[in-house]
Amino acid sequence: MSPSLDALPGELLHAIVVHLEQDDLTRSLLALSRAIPRSPAPTYLLFENIHLKHADQVFQLYRRLRHAPEDAARVREFSFESWTVDADIFVNLIALLPSLTYLKMYIGPNFAPEHLEEIFQKAKTQLRFLSMRFRPYVQRATYYQFLKGAYFDSTLLALSNWPAPTMPVLSIVQDPLDPAIAPTNFAQPLVFFRLDPLSELAASPLADNLKHFRLRVPGRQVARHLHTALHSFPAVEFLDLSTSNVGSQDVAGLLGHLRGLQVLVVDGCPIVSQRTDVQLDAGDPFVQWAELGELMALAGVARATEREKKLRAWTEAYYAQHNEEDTLKKGKKTKRGRRGLATATISLRAPSPERALQPSRDIPQNRVPKRDQRLRVLPPAPALCSLATSFPGMLTPETYEAVKEEFERGWAAGIARLQAIRLRHLTSWRNGVSRVVRFADKGSPEWEEEEEYGEEGLVGLIDVKEEGEFMLNVVGDDTAEGSARTGFSCPLLCIAGSKRDAAHVEGCGHRMGWDIYKDEI
Repeated sequence: MSPSLDALPGELLHAIVVHLEQDDLTRSLLALSRAIPRSPAPTYLLFENIHLKHADQVFQLYRRLRHAPEDAARVREFSFESWTVDADIFVNLIALLPSLTYLKMYIGPNFAPEHLEEIFQKAKTQLRFLSMRFRPYVQRATYYQFLKGAYFDSTLLALSNWPAPTMPVLSIVQDPLDPAIAPTNFAQPLVFFRLDPLSELAASPLADNLKHFRLRVPGRQVARHLHTALHSFPAVEFLDLSTSNVGSQDVAGLLGHLRGLQVLVVDGCPIVSQRTDVQLDAGDPFVQWAELGELMALAGVARATEREKKLRAWTEAYYAQHNEEDTLKKGKKTKRGRRGLATATISLRAPSPERALQPSRDIPQNRVPKRDQRLRVLPPAPALCSLATSFPGMLTPETYEAVKEEFERGWAAGIARLQAIRLRHLTSWRNGVSRVVRFADKGSPEWEEEEEYGEEGLVGLIDVKEEGEFMLNVVGDDTAEGSARTGFSCPLLCIAGSKRDAAHVEGCGHRMGWDIYKDEI
């Protein structure tokens, strides 16, 4: 008697099916379970990765898992890609899945902010990947969302309240309004009303381990909210702000504050003027790319100058306050006698403004600068490895080479200026004219101290003690990736946009985004 498939051991079947792709695995297991019902096929694998694309599948899965908690606990990856669904049933379904590590969801007009609040009210500690794609647009004019104030700002606040999860990947995307999707002759609902919650998210426990962040809010100025708070997104390495209103100064601000940022994607953002014809008439059509490259290379200089100003203002306010306290302690005796007749009882002068800066007296004394001491903050070197964006116009191989050449020229000029500034600081330090400090590294005791006191005095700064710390290794190993790159060569530039069929540079930020988020939006 010849052996049949239902006689095969379950371990052997498992060893076979695990080599199949996810789509093939689902179909194969279903076919196997139906063709040979008595076979020990590992059908439990069907629940580990669930990808739904139709609204009715949500209710069917909910009805199946509601009475099978052991199967619900097996679900690790859940993806829902449909713009219409019963949001209440969807929320109830997500509540049945306690072991999620991957969650991808489309959020259409059926969702209200309360639904996402309920989903994210309780932290999902095992989650490693979260992707939310919003398309709230409607076909008929309705002002319900505006009148009710139904915005998804509360979703950002809910995520900010999660206690220190280890979630390295987060994607929050609002699709641009397309006339092919919804009418544009009336005001469509907004996803986010205020952007302030982004600042809370940037400094939240969730951001401590967030390495890959995609935030797309079409036409909104989101960049400054990502670095306003102290130690915003300290671990982020990949940042995608495509379709948002991000200019060249915003890029410089991001690079200056997010010092670990290595890959920046800004498709459809006005980092250069969209009117290339103006520069073409002037005879230098791509000079803006040189200006952009220089600005990015000097982002650390702008950050160091900003910190120097804060330090100088704090020091002046600290010793002014100290002088006032000494005066009050000594006491000032007033002369007794009759007030002169010409002494006015009122003043027409405007009251003197109150001192806005109130330096703390609680910081350690070794973090208080000496009086009249000249201080300089050493500008950090850039860490960016890749810039990916879209070219505002027709892109040809010749155009790309011209843009790349200008960008590299500007970057080289910026690095040269950065080196010159650091060498001037070296000369002042060597001659004893200035005390030079640098920013503390992430995770160091000085960095943690800044978490407690903020940018008070010298908190968060470390004295430069060796001449080698002033020097930039402009030769270095430029073939290395990430933080191993020590040559500060020009970042890899790709201006092909988000479409996969375009001529992308090998290893560019676009390709990295496709690998990280498993999509091509």
